[in-house]
Amino acid sequence: MNRKTRRFIGFAGIAVIAAVTLGGIFTLSTTSSITVHAQSSSVRPPPDAVTPGSVPSSVDTNVLPASDMWRAVRQGISGRVSIPDQKAAVLVQSEGENFRAVRNGPLSSWGGWLMLAVIVLLAVFFAVRGRIEIEGGTSGRTIERFNTLERFSHWLLAVSFILLALTGLNMLYGRYVVLPLIGGSAFSAITEWGKYLHNYIAFAFMIGIVLTFVLWVRHNLPTKADWEWLKMGGGMFSKSKKHPPAYKFNAGQKILFWFVVLGGTSISVSGLALLWPFEFHLFGPTFAVFNIFGAGLPTDLTVLQETQLSLIWHGVIALILIAAIIAHIYIGTIGMEGALDAMTTGEVDANWVREHHPLWLDEIEGRRGGKRGRMQPAE
Repeated sequence: MNRKTRRFIGFAGIAVIAAVTLGGIFTLSTTSSITVHAQSSSVRPPPDAVTPGSVPSSVDTNVLPASDMWRAVRQGISGRVSIPDQKAAVLVQSEGENFRAVRNGPLSSWGGWLMLAVIVLLAVFFAVRGRIEIEGGTSGRTIERFNTLERFSHWLLAVSFILLALTGLNMLYGRYVVLPLIGGSAFSAITEWGKYLHNYIAFAFMIGIVLTFVLWVRHNLPTKADWEWLKMGGGMFSKSKKHPPAYKFNAGQKILFWFVVLGGTSISVSGLALLWPFEFHLFGPTFAVFNIFGAGLPTDLTVLQETQLSLIWHGVIALILIAAIIAHIYIGTIGMEGALDAMTTGEVDANWVREHHPLWLDEIEGRRGGKRGRMQPAE
């Protein structure tokens, strides 16, 4: 299969994914509008059921005007209860409507457009730039790039993240995209098991974050070479044979590393708060810190408000991470020749190393007879 054929197949695949994603977003937007309209229509009482200007209540208006009482209930006033669950003292948690409006509005729509934009940009980039190939061709000799433990850590993190992403996206978009395709019974079963999978796979993801950090943090500290790499755009936008020099990880990989570690830690903390709701108080203390700088954020949050904020934050970080990982998967597979070998066999071609990570090659060749520095014939 020649280069033009491979490029065409890859571009066609990305175009199909983009089309499916666009269709899903369109379906989500249309269905959301219909659902909101239907809900608003269904709750209207019949014309003869309510007298204009009246409030449905049997409250003694000499004590508190009925309209004032219902307004206070609507705004979340707390009463008294004799049961242990004091949250039941609030009849209407008005922030719940704000939470649903954000989750079903900006969060889902902007997140969908973000993922679609990444896919479209990658498709355009692939069509214009093509695959980044080894300019000197394969040498027939390989160098160990990642050992078994490093590859295990990467795939533990990668597979758990993909499962979390798929199950999470189903919970956010599934009823608009998946439900019409497979029906209610199948969708219900998939979503239920997906929720269990999401909850338990999360711990594998957390372990992967810790392992990845411990193994690679020393290779992801900034160096002078990173600035040169960034100024040249990593050599990704030019077909010249000149690639900016880099150590074991270039500046782009370092940015992704810290993005995944910090974003993964943040999403893990918010995920734990969702696994044990009403037990964590994360946002009140965090807002108090921001208020030192004049942010003016509320700090007296109820446990339910804390949970709702955790859900929103969890979704925002997840969608941003998914968009970033889509780009990472592209460059590690069809986007760059020889890159995938690093995480499958652990061995990469010597010419690939010379072109993309020459400073790292100098380091391993300079070690005193270390086996890691020796080049092996390719099998």
